[in-house]
Parts: sequence; structure tokens; C-alpha cells
Amino acid sequence: MRASQHVPSGRITKGDIEAKLRAVQGGVEESIQSRRQKIIAGGVAAAVLMLIITFLLGKRAGRAKNTIVEIRRI
Repeated sequence: MRASQHVPSGRITKGDIEAKLRAVQGGVEESIQSRRQKIIAGGVAAAVLMLIITFLLGKRAGRAKNTIVEIRRI
């Protein structure tokens, strides 16, 4: 927004401030809504990746702690 679009003549009113805040808030909300799908997809992908890594590390740790006992009869 250019500064030359609206130049108040005199005092700044409560309505001027409210209008400016609504304009800024509307821009932020539009930005969030347009990126919401990407954010959700990224979060799901990160969660799945963490589950896979946890599973593989747990599987490896279980294999390392696994003891084989051999019993022989004489």
C-alpha cells in the first residue's frame, strides 16, 4: 500500500485505525488460508517420517538386545 493513497486531513479517528487494522488482519488471514493445505501436508509427512524412524530404531535396538540361548543335552 502506498502512503499517498490516503492522507488524513486533520485528526486520525478511531474509524481510521479500525479500518487499517482490518485491512492488515484480512491480508494475514488470506495468507494463512492459502498456505493451510501445505502446512497440514507438511505436518502429516513429518509425523509419518518420525514414526518410521522410531520403528526402525526400535527394531535395531531389539535385535541388539536379543539373546540366543542354546541348550545342549549330554
